[in-house]
Amino acid sequence: MVHSSLSRIAVLVDDYLLVWVLLSVGIGLALPSIAVLTPLSTLILAVMIGSVSLTLAPERFRDLRGRTLLTILIVQTGMPLLAFGIAHGLGLSSALTAGFVILGAVTPELVTPTMTELSGGDTVLATIVLIVVGFGTLVLVPGVVTLFLGGSVTVNPVVIVTQLLLAVVLPMSLAVAARSRWPDRIGVYDELYPSIAGLMVILIIGIVTAANASLVRDSDEVFFLVVVGALILNGVGYTAGWLVSRNFTRGERIAATLSVGMRDFAVAAALLVGAGFPTSATLPAVVFGIVEMTTSAGLAKWFRRQS
Repeated sequence: MVHSSLSRIAVLVDDYLLVWVLLSVGIGLALPSIAVLTPLSTLILAVMIGSVSLTLAPERFRDLRGRTLLTILIVQTGMPLLAFGIAHGLGLSSALTAGFVILGAVTPELVTPTMTELSGGDTVLATIVLIVVGFGTLVLVPGVVTLFLGGSVTVNPVVIVTQLLLAVVLPMSLAVAARSRWPDRIGVYDELYPSIAGLMVILIIGIVTAANASLVRDSDEVFFLVVVGALILNGVGYTAGWLVSRNFTRGERIAATLSVGMRDFAVAAALLVGAGFPTSATLPAVVFGIVEMTTSAGLAKWFRRQS
């Protein structure tokens, strides 16, 4: 009876995820006080990653193909160049250009494995890409900063490594270990884990929006240009991931599309703040976060319908 009720709730979360995400954005903008929950963000992300990882049987990691991983990593390295081109083409200020470049250089968004799972894609591939790119970011970010911004942004590796360890590596390791130890007991609730992760997505986007509500409202005409830039970066990223993975399996192709198109706006914002840039420099990251959460929820719904 309880399982049946939870399943019905899970269906409501999965089938109307886009609606819930848009509603969460609206609530965040209307009630900035929700930002008081920001300290819980890492815990929410850990629950999200852990929930998805409970579906990952150890044997799924053995099926990972190196060629698919390498292809995605190569495309990832082109995202900072794309971001710089977009900012330059829109005539944005140096601070906003820095915001876009750093956004293009950081890891895929931490919710990418969750959205991949909800889309019916290869969650293992999306998770491994996230981890590998995360550590590669320690080299990529300083490199693109020197190339495009003249070394004006300093990178604190502790920010990136800590977030990866606490929000991705630790919960994923515990979840996969639990799945390996009690496969039958854990497997009974497989259809519920993605929905729990989806609920965490709804919570986190509401908190992020609330924390940056004033920045969004006070941006004036620049806001429109940043929205256009975020839409282009997000859309071209999805398109690039989809095109380069045309010879992949469907699951791998979904993972590639989302991994390239989604960027970790929270890490980007943290790096910019740590480098002493004005608050406006984080606007691309904030706007992109709202855009990618909305578009990825829509894509997840579309991919599920196609399958």
